[in-house]
Amino acid sequence: MGAEVSPLASLKRGISPPPVRRASKAVFGTPSTNTSAKNDEVKLLDAAPTLAAIEAGQARVRDHLEYFVKHFRKALRPFAGPQLNIDAFHDLYQRNQRPQGCHFVVHQHDHPISGVHYDLRLQFSATSTISFALPYGLPGNPNSVRPNRMAIETRVHNLWNNLVESASHATGSLLIWDTGEYEVLDRPITKKARDTDDEESDVEVGTMNTTQSQSERLFAAFQSRHIHLRLKGHRLPKGYTIAMRLPRQDATKQPRTARIKRRRADPAKAAKSARERAAAADTDSDCESSTTDARMEGALTDAALASEPEDDSQDTAIRTSNAYPGATNTIGSVHQRHWLVTIDRKLSGFQKARRGDVNEGRWIGPWSAFYVRGRDVERSLVTGRLAADVMEDEGVEGFVGRASWRPILE
Repeated sequence: MGAEVSPLASLKRGISPPPVRRASKAVFGTPSTNTSAKNDEVKLLDAAPTLAAIEAGQARVRDHLEYFVKHFRKALRPFAGPQLNIDAFHDLYQRNQRPQGCHFVVHQHDHPISGVHYDLRLQFSATSTISFALPYGLPGNPNSVRPNRMAIETRVHNLWNNLVESASHATGSLLIWDTGEYEVLDRPITKKARDTDDEESDVEVGTMNTTQSQSERLFAAFQSRHIHLRLKGHRLPKGYTIAMRLPRQDATKQPRTARIKRRRADPAKAAKSARERAAAADTDSDCESSTTDARMEGALTDAALASEPEDDSQDTAIRTSNAYPGATNTIGSVHQRHWLVTIDRKLSGFQKARRGDVNEGRWIGPWSAFYVRGRDVERSLVTGRLAADVMEDEGVEGFVGRASWRPILE
């Protein structure tokens, strides 16, 4: 056998794909007949690598899909709620491994610094996905008093990251909240858009090219800064559609340097500091939701900095391209841009109740409101695991998550 794979406790990186290190790596899968492999110091091992080794760049797998499917079969938990059969999960990903694929995933991420948030990843090429961090998850109540959610662009990820469920002390837990395929819908033509001839208007409306693939339509909608996205998941209601909008004033250039000089702090100490800041913030129970969002934004920025690569040359390359090694940012994603996300109530099938109706003023539609309730309630769509179960399965003991997160229930 080859060199022993380092244990999970040694993982000190973010959950996102790390830069390729100069050191040689173990390759897992069918051994190659290429005799030059010895010269390259490539080691072929028969045993399956740990997830920690894959995430830390110490090992590679030839087929991420097969690796994670095998991993999930061993991790199944009995669950009465919505659950995607592992074979169906396998087929879903497999049929989207192509340039025209339209795979999406919503991950629940319980990070030690930023706390609970949800990552929406949308495939736009054969290898890459755009990624948004949603502090409170996807909106599920068409009559919410807080209809708009914040979505923060993060790094472009490898498509195989859509498969990941994992845990470590440095990154917390990551589980698949929902997954499926998306459809990009035409942007509705509003009365305001019809009436204006202002050349400075940011409205770009009309019918998109119906001959394009969904990934091509996503690419075009992303450039227009307006995306009407139907998510055909297995937990989300049938017909669930969101509208994503990037305000004009938001930054359009890629940051070339880190906003804050990165410190290689102990993750446990960083998490403790974040929890202390959150506890202090919670003493003001009357704060406005915008202030809460700003605090959450700061926490997510801290998390992004905490997971920056250790190799300075890779660090610069990742910041410049906004893409992790193996992914390509051909769509033009810009790090830390803030989008607004809301339920597209009309495209989701909702109508406003008529005057005199018992529900006057409310939106009535084909599905009931749902609420994203966080790490102690939400289970993996694929394995049925809670965040604590993922921690247990990956051998992570003594993890204390940030306690300030609260679901939006109003």
